[in-house]
Amino acid sequence: MSGTNSPEAVKKLLENMQSDLRALSLECKKKFPPVKEAAESGIIKVKTIAARNTEILAALKENSSEVVQPFLMGCGTKEPKITQLCLAAIQRLMSHEVVSETAAGNIINMLWQLMENSLEELKLLQTVLVLLTTNTVVHDEALSKAIVLCFRLHFTKDNITNNTAAATVRQVVTVVFERMVAEDERHRDIIEQPVLVQGNSNRRCVSTLKPCAKDAYMLFQDLCQLVNADAPYWLVGMTEMTRTFGLELLESVLNDFPQVFLQHQEFSFLLKERVCPLVIKLFSPNIKFRQGSSSSSSPAPVEKPYFPICMRLLRVVSVLIKQFYSLLVTECEIFLSLLVKFLDADKPQWLRAVAVESIHRLCVQPQLLRSFCQSYDMKQHSTKVFRDIVNALGSFIQSLFLVPPTGNPATTNQAGNNNSGGPVSTPANSGMLGIGGGVTLLPAFEYRGTWIPILTITVQGSAKATYLEMLDKVEPPTIPEGYAMSVAFHCLLDLVRGITSMIEGELGEVETECQTTTEAASSPTQSSERQESQSTSDQMDKEIVSRAVWEEMVNACWCGLLAALSLLLDASTDEAATENILKAELTMAALCGRLGLVTSRDAFITAICKGSLPPHYALTVLNTTTAATLSNKSYSIQGQSVMMISPSSESHQQVVAVGQPLAVQPQGTVMLTSKNIQCMRTLLNLAHCHGAVLGTSWQLVLATLQHLVWILGLKPSSGGALKPGRAVEGPSTVLTTAVMTDLPVISNILSRLFESSQYLDDVSLHHLINALCSLSLEAMDMAYGNNKEPSLFAVAKLLETGLVNMHRIEILWRPLTGHLLEVCQHPNSRMREWGAEALTSLIKAGLTFSHDPPLSQNQRLQLLLLNPLKEMSSINHPDIRLKQLECVLQILQSQGDSLGPGWPLVLGVMGAIRNDQGESLIRTAFQCLQLVVTDFLPTMPCTCLQIVVDVAGSFGLHNQELNISLTSIGLLWNISDYFFQRGETIEKELNKEEAAQQKQAEEKGVVLNRPFHPAPPFDCLWLCLYAKLGELCVDPRPAVRKSAGQTLFSTIGAHGTLLQHSTWHTVIWKVLFHLLDRVRESSTTADKEKIESGGGNILIHHSRDTAEKQWAETWVLTLAGVARIFNTRRYLLQPLGDFSRAWDVLLDHIQSAALSKNNEVSLAALKSFQEILQIVSPVRDSDKPETPPAVNVPVPVLLGSISGPGLSRPFVRTDSIGEKLGRYNSSEPPIVTDELEDLNLWWAAWNTWYRIGSESTKPPVTFDKLTFIPSQPFLTALTQIFPALYQHIKAGFSMGDLQKLGVTLHSAVSVPISSDASPFILPSYTEAVLTSLQEAVLTALDVLQKAICVGPENMQIMYPAIFDQLLAFVEFSCKPPQYGQLETKHIANAKYNQAEWVALNYVPFAERSLEVVVDLYQKTACHKAVVNEKVLQNIIKTLRVPLSLKYSCPSESTWKLAVSSLLKVLSIGLPVARQHASSGKFDSMWPELANTFEDFLFTKSIPPDNLSIQEFQRNESIDVEVVQLISTEILPYANFIPKEFVGQIMTMLNKGSIHSQSSSFTEAEIDIRLREEFSKMCFETLLQFSFSNKVTTPQEGYISRMALSVLLKRSQDVLHRYIEDERLSGKCPLPRQQVTEIIFVLKAVSTLIDSLKKTQPENVDGNTWAQVIALYPTLVECITCSSAEVCSALKEALVPFKDFMQPPASKVQNGES
Repeated sequence: MSGTNSPEAVKKLLENMQSDLRALSLECKKKFPPVKEAAESGIIKVKTIAARNTEILAALKENSSEVVQPFLMGCGTKEPKITQLCLAAIQRLMSHEVVSETAAGNIINMLWQLMENSLEELKLLQTVLVLLTTNTVVHDEALSKAIVLCFRLHFTKDNITNNTAAATVRQVVTVVFERMVAEDERHRDIIEQPVLVQGNSNRRCVSTLKPCAKDAYMLFQDLCQLVNADAPYWLVGMTEMTRTFGLELLESVLNDFPQVFLQHQEFSFLLKERVCPLVIKLFSPNIKFRQGSSSSSSPAPVEKPYFPICMRLLRVVSVLIKQFYSLLVTECEIFLSLLVKFLDADKPQWLRAVAVESIHRLCVQPQLLRSFCQSYDMKQHSTKVFRDIVNALGSFIQSLFLVPPTGNPATTNQAGNNNSGGPVSTPANSGMLGIGGGVTLLPAFEYRGTWIPILTITVQGSAKATYLEMLDKVEPPTIPEGYAMSVAFHCLLDLVRGITSMIEGELGEVETECQTTTEAASSPTQSSERQESQSTSDQMDKEIVSRAVWEEMVNACWCGLLAALSLLLDASTDEAATENILKAELTMAALCGRLGLVTSRDAFITAICKGSLPPHYALTVLNTTTAATLSNKSYSIQGQSVMMISPSSESHQQVVAVGQPLAVQPQGTVMLTSKNIQCMRTLLNLAHCHGAVLGTSWQLVLATLQHLVWILGLKPSSGGALKPGRAVEGPSTVLTTAVMTDLPVISNILSRLFESSQYLDDVSLHHLINALCSLSLEAMDMAYGNNKEPSLFAVAKLLETGLVNMHRIEILWRPLTGHLLEVCQHPNSRMREWGAEALTSLIKAGLTFSHDPPLSQNQRLQLLLLNPLKEMSSINHPDIRLKQLECVLQILQSQGDSLGPGWPLVLGVMGAIRNDQGESLIRTAFQCLQLVVTDFLPTMPCTCLQIVVDVAGSFGLHNQELNISLTSIGLLWNISDYFFQRGETIEKELNKEEAAQQKQAEEKGVVLNRPFHPAPPFDCLWLCLYAKLGELCVDPRPAVRKSAGQTLFSTIGAHGTLLQHSTWHTVIWKVLFHLLDRVRESSTTADKEKIESGGGNILIHHSRDTAEKQWAETWVLTLAGVARIFNTRRYLLQPLGDFSRAWDVLLDHIQSAALSKNNEVSLAALKSFQEILQIVSPVRDSDKPETPPAVNVPVPVLLGSISGPGLSRPFVRTDSIGEKLGRYNSSEPPIVTDELEDLNLWWAAWNTWYRIGSESTKPPVTFDKLTFIPSQPFLTALTQIFPALYQHIKAGFSMGDLQKLGVTLHSAVSVPISSDASPFILPSYTEAVLTSLQEAVLTALDVLQKAICVGPENMQIMYPAIFDQLLAFVEFSCKPPQYGQLETKHIANAKYNQAEWVALNYVPFAERSLEVVVDLYQKTACHKAVVNEKVLQNIIKTLRVPLSLKYSCPSESTWKLAVSSLLKVLSIGLPVARQHASSGKFDSMWPELANTFEDFLFTKSIPPDNLSIQEFQRNESIDVEVVQLISTEILPYANFIPKEFVGQIMTMLNKGSIHSQSSSFTEAEIDIRLREEFSKMCFETLLQFSFSNKVTTPQEGYISRMALSVLLKRSQDVLHRYIEDERLSGKCPLPRQQVTEIIFVLKAVSTLIDSLKKTQPENVDGNTWAQVIALYPTLVECITCSSAEVCSALKEALVPFKDFMQPPASKVQNGES
């Protein structure tokens, strides 16, 4: 106003007024003088006011009635020019606000008159407007008059006036309400008590209102009256009114001044009582009207809906709902229900269009929608308005597709054939697909043949209506095709967008508030806490309320939305539209997810999923609306085959990919359209951005993706990412280039989707994993029973998910790996392979990932990660195990140093490989083990070393690959070396661990359980190693046994010194003896079948060609090893308590080995026996010699070396004995064993020796090819053991023991040799050599005899036994011993290649024995025992055999040796015998001796024909020696000798001296006769003895005399017979033997005479001489014989007679005495 108040403005106003008045007076000068005067007086008045008053404007206003008067009078002239001038002047005054209320009233009255005269209508309107807008002086009646004036002008005939008036009315109405608003502003500070308005009070009673408000009230009330076609109360003078204009005014008031109605009860009352009923009433024609219903059927004609009113009513309703919803809850319910009804298909097309527009206006106001929901849907017994709206939209859209639009026939016809019906206003770039010949299709929906174009109608999010704004149209407009659909479509999109953004915004607020309050709640002060907690609880309540509303909103709208959107999605042909629909579905799904509304969430997701898959690709997963049914997990494709895309339904979609369905049965191909791909991308987007809220719907999403991936032929690659690959079977996947370029993108998004799982919370992650697992289970079910390519989607994605969530792997590890382990067991190899790939990749990634805290500090996690690797061991498929082992190998190579507590698991995996699992597996596992042993022993906890030993041992036992077994034994050796080097550290660590475990065990109250328990832990480790090697020593394969045995004994030998003394007990009993037992058992039960070849082309030596022979080698090795340990470690073992028991057990093993029916074993057993017998008891003094002392007995040379089979490894690091013993000084000094115990040991050894000897040499009962007979080397070795053994037991060696020995030696010597061995053992038969066995036997006896010799007196009683034994051997010369029933052949007849037994040549042995006898007898002849036991007699008795056989002896040397031995023995023995003659101890010897002489000298055996003269003479000389012995040693002592014996001797000599004994002439006698020297000797002896002086008794002389006479008489007889025969024979020569006999007789006669001559004459009886001489005549008669030989013999016989040719001496008187 400052513009009109300034002095300049005032001055100008005054000037203008004066000029106006002047002009008026000029105009009216002629015609209207009164006016002129008034004008002039007015000028004066103005001047006066200006001169008198300082406040000129205020003074003007006071006098305004007078000032205005001239102008009003001017108007009254009705003269146009004057009127215009006056109106202009009045307006100027008004604009300066110098018009008073009275003046204003006058002005209005004047204007009314002008109006009634239809003058200056536009100017009038202008004046009214200026009057009402410049100030507020006009009100009440005046105001109403002014308004009526405008209304009246509105209804003139002039169009311009009408329109101007309409505008003025609108402005005036606005002004009235603006005044009221201004008035409220001014009175805002004064708080008034509101006066309650009685509902039924008079409508005019508005006394409570202030002036401006009153005017506004009256005005609004009358507007309602007018629209309702009632008379107005206030606007008096209205003549005419239209409803459309009234509705427009009502709408503008309601729209522009809502606060007026909301703040004033009076106005609210008007709304409720007047406006709403009015609207409802006016709506009735629209409600009742049904399109196409005949008027005849209803009684009254139905008024047709009138577009202008209907459209304006809807605008009013929109405003009412928007602005006054809170006041008019019930009324709005009615309005909204009406709106919904207007969408019905039977309503006119234009009505539906405006209704949709109205609804669109609501849809863009989410808060309003929210209110609906709260006020109606959430109340009981109320219409579910919000739900109805959404559902109505859905039905509306459906109806558009189902019923072709009938509103405008023109367009309907065109809809089918050409697209010109709809405006082609859409830009052509909105994602249209070019099809065919370049015809550009509009973006449109198409469904079942109905084609509806999509029009771009509004900007997203604003409801810009088209038909609601057509206020100038009276007739309903034609609605373009697709318009209603497009609006409805946008309604849906805006609805979704609005709701979701609102709810998500509020949700976000709530969440942030929650966070801030929880942070604040942790503030320190009590009061604030209380306050906080209160506010938090308020918030909680608020949130609960809000959440209820949100949930109700979603629940109310989702069904309708989903139905509509799905339909649209199905029908959409436009990429942009599809995108919008999918976006809406996606946002809804995400919202439902956030609110936890599972059913609706799943429904939306299902819709997207269905859209992604080809049509009719029925996944049962998607057919179910609830996720609950997912558990049935079967979704093959329903129906027999996949239907191809039918042209009717989807012809407008471009096919971009053809692939195979993922089904159990192959079923042709399916096609993917670009829309499917679009949906798929949305699905990926959903999962990617909203994975956290998907929950159980992951299953739907992933199932769908799996099928799409399958159809598109994406295959998993490393790390689980999917890469385009080729389909495996069936028609190959066909992809357009568009999709080909898309595939990497899709694959990338897929990977990113799972990468983003790292941002999900734990629960969501679990949902994802569970979904993948159940998908995978289904894929597994489908892959059963066929080897088709399985779907690996789920497995690949499990891997990907695991890899990106390593930082919190613990929470998903168990379900993840648990499932993958199941996959690993699947029969389908491709599926298994991927399961294992995924599992091993995860384990490796888990171990390499830098966790926080690191794995080294988080043992639990490390074990958790490694556990599945161990679990894989229970799977039998070799391919899986190979993957597992490769994984182990990689882990070792990358993480070997940091495995720590994971070692047992890793080692367990290697150890779990079983024998039957194929060579490559075992090889790989073994590679791992080798790596461990070479590189990682120092890094692993010592407690795992035992496991390493076990595992290495188990590889030794695998029989797939010999090399591995052998190498693993090598590894065990390396391990033992490692133990040895790191002994101290290992021991410390193990002891520490043991202590900890012991403590735990005590706390739990259980006993600590570990193998070999009482031993210290380090020793247990060794024991486990030994035990493992022990097991390998009884492996079925000989090479393994050999290697293991060597290693076992080497380790014990090399490192045994590390063991505690007490542990040796366990080594001996649990390891060594246990091993021996098992080897013995296996060897004795081994198969004797021949093994042809050793696998491949390896030939086996005949000494190893049966299992039994191979086991023999093992037995040998084991026994030797144990024996060596007993030998070298005796100083350790003896102090142990039960050494003697151990000794017995060892001896027992040696015995059973020695008695085994295998030469190799038995011989080796003896070598071991020899080895342990060399042990000496520990030296008592402390300073030990550096090496174990040698055995201090002269041991005869043993067969071969005693050391036993040498081991390949040298014994290293044997400490000196002193050190070894020193080791134990601290704890328990070894007890030096007393000699007694030692003796016991030796006696045990002796007993074993005897048992071996007696058992092994006992002849078997029956013989066949397989009979086992001990070998010579064995027997030799056995015998050689005795001397050494004897040295230790000689003190107690008794007669009984001697007999045992004798039996054994005798049996041993008797054992024959097999013919194939004989060439190596037997000397050629002619050589007189002893076998080594025989040597040994004699040596044994020699040792014994020497011991007796130097031993005490009481030992000498053993001599006779020794003689017996030796004599028994002597007998072998003529009578080889028998070995049971075995028939032996003479060596000459044996064939080497046959299994025959050959008797040894015992002659040399017997002869040597004889020599020994003679030697021994020479030494011991006088010993009492020898005398008492008749040793001499026995010797003679034994010699009698060869002597009597003489030439029949097997060897000539035998009888000769026998004779010489006899002579030697007798030369010593006879004096002794004579000495003891009186005692009678020799009585029985004499006859024996006599017989022996007799048998020898007159043997029955015939000399061999080839005997040379010299030989014969030599043999004769031996006979002569015997006779000489008789003459020198026996006969001279006849007085001490029994008479019978002497008689026998005489008879014998007699027989020897006489050449013939029988009358028959046998060759034998002829031979005897040839022994002239012998006969001579006999004669001489006989004569010497007969005629000796020393005849003591007449008896003796009688005997000799008688003998002589007999002899002579026989000679006489022979001669007589010869003479007789010769005479008879005439010329024939006599038989040779008769001639020989006569020659003998003649020689005997000459010999006799010789002998008689030599004898002392006094010894010869006279008769004898007489008989001799009596022979002479007979001899003479023989001279006639013809034989020259006889003649020469006769000559010799006759010659001695010359001595008788002399005169007899006188002394001889008596011939007989």
